[in-house]
Amino acid sequence: MNFDTIGEMAIGSRLRFLSDRLTAEAENVYKAYDVGLKPKWFPVFYFLSKKNIGESITNIANGIGHSHTSVIKIVREMRAAELVLEEKDPLDGRKTNILLSAKGREMSTKIENQYSDVAKAVKKMLERTNHNLWSALQEFEYLLDEQPLMARVMQEKKVREASAVVITEYREEHLEAFQKLNEQWITQYFKMEKADKKALKDPQGYILNHGGHILVATENNKVLGVCALLKMSHEKFDYELAKMAVSPDARGKGIGFLLGQALISKAKQLGAKYLYLESNTKLKPALSLYDKLGFKKVSGHKTPYERCNIQMELEIK
Repeated sequence: MNFDTIGEMAIGSRLRFLSDRLTAEAENVYKAYDVGLKPKWFPVFYFLSKKNIGESITNIANGIGHSHTSVIKIVREMRAAELVLEEKDPLDGRKTNILLSAKGREMSTKIENQYSDVAKAVKKMLERTNHNLWSALQEFEYLLDEQPLMARVMQEKKVREASAVVITEYREEHLEAFQKLNEQWITQYFKMEKADKKALKDPQGYILNHGGHILVATENNKVLGVCALLKMSHEKFDYELAKMAVSPDARGKGIGFLLGQALISKAKQLGAKYLYLESNTKLKPALSLYDKLGFKKVSGHKTPYERCNIQMELEIK
């Protein structure tokens, strides 16, 4: 397989191929030094060879970074090869410890020359490379610990999908989608209230004619989400972010974040200094979105909604 042709997306397959190749090489090395060890046993064998006492399966797994199940399987195979023994923990009879047998300890002495030769050979190979593989693997593992590959792929998926989303100003043709999407989420968790009915029945008169704005997210002319910017007559707040709704079919695409960013940008163009919003703590994804957009919790403001139990603000800079 020509991995260079496939490119970076085949990194897992390439590492597996390299691992299989090195495992085959390791088997030949063990045979050359007359050491009856299988490459997959090595981490457990090496860990136990540096211990003067028996270790539990859990401690071995944690020590070598293997799963509990994997260590159990390796220990079972090593026991069949008479390289390890099991003994009851002297302090806790319910726990079994694993230690090298006499045969295993003899092998740990015999293998020292192999360790030395292999270490020197690998070091010389790495010195001839432009990019030290060992250091690169450490860096790559650090990045995976920082954020798993799955999460990184999903981020790229969102970016790609978001690139096809268009944010536009509300038009009369969007009325049905504006009503349907908002009614959908409100009735799923709460009940329609008087203020909801006013805004959804006549967004032109209730929102737009009073200096507000509505933004609509579409993809291929299909409405995926909506959000409104309500003009406020408040000593501090210029506008309220309200009536944000995303189609269930489009959730996970970052539509809410795109709409939120667009509305904040719109408010900034209008000269707003502060944005306000109302929500409910039951709506965990929504609160996470508002936090990501930079909103902070406030309290004490009069609300027309029974469902409102949290209020937030954003200082526009």
